[in-house]
Amino acid sequence: MLELVGLSRQFGDVVALDDVSFSVPEGEIVGFVGPNGAGKTTAMRIVLGVLAPDRGEVRWRGRTVDFQTRRRFGYMPEERGLYPKMRVLDQLVYLARLHGLDRDTARRQGERTAELLGIAERARDRTETLSLGNQQRVQLAAALVHRPDALVLDEPFGGLDPVGVDVLSGVLRGQAESGVPVVFSSHQLELVERLCDSIVLIHRGRVVAAGRIDQLRASDSRRLVRIEVGAPNALWLDRLPGVRVVERFPDGGVVELDDGVREGDVLDGARSAGEIRHFSVVRRTLSEIFREVVGS
Repeated sequence: MLELVGLSRQFGDVVALDDVSFSVPEGEIVGFVGPNGAGKTTAMRIVLGVLAPDRGEVRWRGRTVDFQTRRRFGYMPEERGLYPKMRVLDQLVYLARLHGLDRDTARRQGERTAELLGIAERARDRTETLSLGNQQRVQLAAALVHRPDALVLDEPFGGLDPVGVDVLSGVLRGQAESGVPVVFSSHQLELVERLCDSIVLIHRGRVVAAGRIDQLRASDSRRLVRIEVGAPNALWLDRLPGVRVVERFPDGGVVELDDGVREGDVLDGARSAGEIRHFSVVRRTLSEIFREVVGS
């Protein structure tokens, strides 16, 4: 397990991290989300030893992380850290050797990782000749090439087209299934919601929400139902007993149920307006949770 324990970091008068603690279990994917400037990149740089915390520590399997442990981590910075004039495969081999692999193993791993990320056909090309999306794939390959024990990825989906997003999502799932703990930051909250086992939401340097997404959704005491009926307008919504209209559509809307009102009662009331085309309980999205927590 990768653990961040009480991390604090200040730059002059700016508090970047304020007692940040969370864990990334082995075999799970954790989404690290928050608005710009919340402290995500600072926390990740501390995990990799690029920055030192003012207080707190990073632990791996219960022990304080040292240099040798960090060599076994895979890191993908938000800003590309590639050598633009170096050929893709040569770059992967070089980086793998920096992580301790011998020359032959590094080359095999470089070729394998390039194939995994769908860039094998560009392995002989200079990095600067690649599209931004393919450069992003090379950056991820650099984080994976040494078969890391843990993955820390800062905005890994930036610049990827839908096919690239699917490829990267599959790779991260595969890493987690093999037991690797994965933590990544992203502003693509729908993607985080689909891919992650749990999330950590940071705001102004502090963790303000954390846990499995279904648990965070369950913390909302409201009961919402979406109803669509084959009727000429949605005025019938106002005649439903025990509900408050939250959102309207041409043929229905979303209503919040009062205490004691059952979904079946609402369904029976909607039937009187016409043929039911859709009826479902509405769950909060991660985007809604995010907006509620950060207050915007």
